Amino acid sequence: MFDVGLSELMVIAVVALVVIGPERLPKVARTAGLLLGRLQRYVSDVKSDINREMQLDELKKLQQQMTDQVTTLESSVAHEMREVESTVNNVIAPLTGDAAVLPPSTPDAASAAIAGPAEKPAPAMAAAETLKS
Repeated sequence: MFDVGLSELMVIAVVALVVIGPERLPKVARTAGLLLGRLQRYVSDVKSDINREMQLDELKKLQQQMTDQVTTLESSVAHEMREVESTVNNVIAPLTGDAAVLPPSTPDAASAAIAGPAEKPAPAMAAAETLKS
């Protein structure tokens, strides 16, 4: 903080000894030391408060960035979900006309609507099986 060397401290001590006197010098030195200690504690408290405020500002900025990123991600996911939903609806729309004939409450009806009508065995296959036996 201050650039005070040993020779300057000696000059200050001699002047203080002459001005204050040898009886009161220890008491004044003790009081000056206490005041200097309080000043140092006050300065360190102010520095730590400033550091905390700077960290708090950085955390607030980080929180705002994260909030913005989450909002952007949510909107992109919602947009993609709407696109997927519209694509699925466009694919299913032609199938729902065929599925209206069968009741959609049973799982077999839904799979039958998607797979199409069941095939009957060909008569030639039935004749071939009877010949084998």
